[in-house]
Amino acid sequence: MKKTYNIDVDCANCANKMETAANKVAGVRGCTVNFMTLKMNVEFEEGADPKTVMPEVLKACKKVESDCDISF
Repeated sequence: MKKTYNIDVDCANCANKMETAANKVAGVRGCTVNFMTLKMNVEFEEGADPKTVMPEVLKACKKVESDCDISF
């Protein structure tokens, strides 16, 4: 399953770091962050519940950029 989320991030470098962090979260098959459109595209592992995985993605991203936000 793939989903797109709105993100709030300050710079392209931070967006890149958020992408790397999100890709390490259990349940995420792949993640891309587009700084220009402020969108995060997440592909979930089969059987993963986005409602469970996305809070973990947000935690991982906040370790990189404490004032980031993901709308989910």
